[in-house]
Amino acid sequence: MNRREFLKISSGAAAAMLLGLSAGVPAAGTDAAPAAGKGLERRKLGALEVSAVGLGCLCMVGYYGGKYDKNEMIALIRRAFDRGVTFFDTAEVYGPHVSEAWVGEALQPFRSRVKIATKFGFGVEEGAPTALNSRPDHIRRAVEGSLKRLRTDHIDLLYQHRVDPAVPMEDVAGIVSELMREGKVRHWGLSEASARSIRRAHAVCPLSAVQSEYAIWWREPETKIFPTLEELGIGFVPYCPLGRAFLTGTIDENSRFAKNDRRATLPRFTPQALKANMPLVSLVRAHARRAGTTPAQFALAWMLSKKAGSRRFRERRIPRIWTIFSASETRVFRRKNWTHSTAPSPKFASSGIAPTPSPKVKSTNDPPRRTSALSNTVTPRRNKKPRSFQQASRFFSNGAPTRIRTPNE
Repeated sequence: MNRREFLKISSGAAAAMLLGLSAGVPAAGTDAAPAAGKGLERRKLGALEVSAVGLGCLCMVGYYGGKYDKNEMIALIRRAFDRGVTFFDTAEVYGPHVSEAWVGEALQPFRSRVKIATKFGFGVEEGAPTALNSRPDHIRRAVEGSLKRLRTDHIDLLYQHRVDPAVPMEDVAGIVSELMREGKVRHWGLSEASARSIRRAHAVCPLSAVQSEYAIWWREPETKIFPTLEELGIGFVPYCPLGRAFLTGTIDENSRFAKNDRRATLPRFTPQALKANMPLVSLVRAHARRAGTTPAQFALAWMLSKKAGSRRFRERRIPRIWTIFSASETRVFRRKNWTHSTAPSPKFASSGIAPTPSPKVKSTNDPPRRTSALSNTVTPRRNKKPRSFQQASRFFSNGAPTRIRTPNE
């Protein structure tokens, strides 16, 4: 797999960030091998301790085009573990079932040393993978299927993939609570849920994590989700931190996507939207040059730049795991060159993001809504270019109020 192909995979990382990876595939059946990397920072999602960088396993099944070999993907997952990644994210709907099966096979030799997150919420078991389904009986069937495919007796973190407006959140939390008492689920969370749904779920069965899209170019969670999570003490897991490869610099205004690439149907990747948003890529490139990093490294450094509860922004080395993008370690610059809020960071375990004030953006509510293609076509103001990420948030967020939600996203 070449670097460009890997970047395509990394663009859809669903568990904090996607990185990795060196050689060293362990022998099957040996829980002691390989030795996980010691240099990767650990963070907590509630009581669940995970690596600060996780591996999202959606793209391995061709979500963004391409076809990937099973053995190569299993080797990739194991190399991520070699480098210190202990947090792996999948879902029954990815494939469907394929991603879970590959993750289960890859991690079986050292299952006790890693944390696996998976999701329920679509009618995969009933042959309707695009239909929402969080009925209690379905959740039980979904969990039993996931346990079998993952080759494990428990799920470390179980998400509701999308809120089902037909099923009260209290009922969903109740059945998950039963599964936790039975030992089949250790922790649970929500994916792309509103602040109201988060509160309702947490009141019945405490949440460990909430997963939502978050990146330099998409910062809607800062409006209502971050304050809610801070108040309740819930961890945050951002997915697509590289903007589906947009922030890596491998996509330009002339890029076009194959029919089997999810980006071909996303309004943000239409020709007019790509052209309108190129100034943000230029901004990322400029800051990356100053930091001596690649754009991909910089986008990830931005995501991990603040630790929970810390007001200070010290110069720090990019973890060695990021050397998939370059040959040597680099430093990120000091805080004076960044325009982040100085307010205390919330306890967002797997992201360590400090919420930055941003313009009023209509919050995502349940049930999921769709927006027109035009809403994600962001047109820059005339004769102005963003000079900082604080400005970039104002500059680009105004034109993209509500993201489009899709079952497999």
